Amino acid sequence: MVTPKWVALASLLRPALAAPQAPTTTTNFVETSVPTLTISTSVPSPTVPLTATLPSQAPLPPVQSWCIGQIFCPGAVLQTVNIAQLYSDPKTFVDKPTSKSAQQVLADFAAFNLTTVTEGDLVNFVDNDFLGEGLELEAAVLTNFNTNPAFLSNVTDPLLNAFAQIVDGYWTQLARNTNQSAVCDDYTNGECEGTLIPLNHTFIIPGGRFREQYYWDSYWIIQGLLKSELYSTVNATLQNFMDEIDDFGFIPNGGRTYYLDRSQPPLLVNMVYDYVVVTNDTSVLQRALPLAEIELAWWASNRTIEVTSPYTNQSYMLARYSVNNTAPRPESYITDYLIANDPANGTTLTQQEAEALYGELASGAESGWDFTARFEMLPQFGDPGLRTYNIQNTIPICLNSILYRAHTLLADLYGDTNSTASAAHLQTAANIRAGILDLMWDASKLAFYDFNLTSNARNSFFSAATYYPVWVGIIPDEVLSSQSNAFGYFAAVNLVMNKYNGTVPTTFVDWTGQQWDAPNTWAPHQYIILEALNALPPNLTTNALPTPGSGQSAYALVPSGQLNLTESQLPGQPLRGAQASQNVTATGPGSDINTLNGTVVNGGNSSLGEGWAATLGREVANRYFTSVLCSWHATGGSIPGLLPRLPNSELNLTGSVNNTGNMYEKFSMLNVDSSGSGGEYTVQAGFGWTNGVLLWVAANYGQLLVAPVCPALVPSAGSASSGAVA
Repeated sequence: MVTPKWVALASLLRPALAAPQAPTTTTNFVETSVPTLTISTSVPSPTVPLTATLPSQAPLPPVQSWCIGQIFCPGAVLQTVNIAQLYSDPKTFVDKPTSKSAQQVLADFAAFNLTTVTEGDLVNFVDNDFLGEGLELEAAVLTNFNTNPAFLSNVTDPLLNAFAQIVDGYWTQLARNTNQSAVCDDYTNGECEGTLIPLNHTFIIPGGRFREQYYWDSYWIIQGLLKSELYSTVNATLQNFMDEIDDFGFIPNGGRTYYLDRSQPPLLVNMVYDYVVVTNDTSVLQRALPLAEIELAWWASNRTIEVTSPYTNQSYMLARYSVNNTAPRPESYITDYLIANDPANGTTLTQQEAEALYGELASGAESGWDFTARFEMLPQFGDPGLRTYNIQNTIPICLNSILYRAHTLLADLYGDTNSTASAAHLQTAANIRAGILDLMWDASKLAFYDFNLTSNARNSFFSAATYYPVWVGIIPDEVLSSQSNAFGYFAAVNLVMNKYNGTVPTTFVDWTGQQWDAPNTWAPHQYIILEALNALPPNLTTNALPTPGSGQSAYALVPSGQLNLTESQLPGQPLRGAQASQNVTATGPGSDINTLNGTVVNGGNSSLGEGWAATLGREVANRYFTSVLCSWHATGGSIPGLLPRLPNSELNLTGSVNNTGNMYEKFSMLNVDSSGSGGEYTVQAGFGWTNGVLLWVAANYGQLLVAPVCPALVPSAGSASSGAVA
């Protein structure tokens, strides 16, 4: 049952898994105490003198009908505070509940003359009228937490076993409940105004600035929670999402009211399915099935259009990310505002053009890939490229693959209990499958590409989204026809394992500065690649991993045109140490710096008779585990008796003298001991989906994992030229 105060708020918006065996005994490295949350009140830190007046403002955007409240919705208060740039992260301000009623805050703001108001005036305003960000949250106790879940017995290496156990314990540090006593419960006459969507059950946060529950993050968090045997926490997560469907008719991007204009990749049915398969708790279906219908109907009504194929003249109902929004995102207000209004970005946009751009940026955020050259009409560095965002006119591989799987899994969950509903979902899934294969599959390149409504043709931009269809069970006939073609579909993964030090990037474009482009890599995509490899029929995976011909690199094994980049156009792999300013040779066999006999650096050990898919799976799993562990160690992580702490002289290089190890949100294809970079906010630590995928990898590949060789932060003279390890 939802809390009564939230019902009133919600009404404003209405017009192949197995149960674990008994755990084995291991040394306990886990910190399980409930953390004491220190509610921070970020100090305003303007970059200009306090006596300075604010620069002139662009006209206010239209009122957003979806947004609740008067303080944190696009309007005079939000725009003025953001123009002042009091905080380095604009999300800070919108996560601060007010210390006064909305009427009093508005009255205090109305006292300003916006042509003469100073930075100091606004500093005093936020100090006097707002509280600490995150005040509405409190640490939660995870009931029945098991410090030795059964999956640990699969991890045979002592160091990796200990690290997996430590990561398992991080759930206790990321668990939250709503602090109901601090929630602002009335948005017109209450004592305060805030943005938190109160949740009735415990949830796991991603970490860092992401201090609330998020939608698609939770899928990979749940993969880890299931391995950690935290079934009640998974159930609680599902109940929170189902409460939101009850309240809003869909699941918002995250647990804040400023996310109520958009969702995220619709993975609820996947979560429910995995939970039921592992726990056999079918009681959740009584509530989940009808609410899953509501969510999928929301996607069908609000995000799905008819697309007629220029290749076959067949028509399909397919989805896109398309948010009804004409203002800067509240949590990224100044970022979006400057993309539209900064003269450095080019010609001044008209109000209509700015409003269209804001819709594109919000839609990009809904995709989860915020942001990437994948959806830019004219990929460029920074904001000018974002001005050409065209995601609303793109039929994305990833979204439609996820919806295909949602319908097939929902049909499976119905089974014989509702054959009519099951058949309807299978029919919808068949339409989506046919559309993906017709519009997005390029048989000559052995890859999937987004379909572009503007050009009425599939794009040629290669991304990790190509692996989503096979992950969900859509395997083209050309892939099924031969082992050579099946490998060709995954050849870019093999290229990364040989050519680069890190894991598989989202794209191979490294000059936009966007966080969903190279060199960044993300935990969900390593998971999806591994599951796509596992989805191949066994008869396609028995041959040994192909090797390039004489004088060639792994690039030569990639089907012609698949990457739409020449080998010399691929991101450079920097050397380390004294030659860190130089890259490895760009082409030819010398560029495959990580190639070893039967494996790759930090790719585990080969075994007799290993098929190519098993080889790639082993290498990706090991490289991911290596990236997480080595970056954690490089930022202060240590394990008594197994992994000594680095000396302060080295930790000072990573700013980690007082740190105990970071679990990063994103990683790098270029290194295994650092985070990713770029994007509209600084790299975050915590981190929910990183932890979840690591535990999933430990459970499924534990016996194949080998302790990594982490590169030295201060390479010795003899190793300074090494491109892989020091």
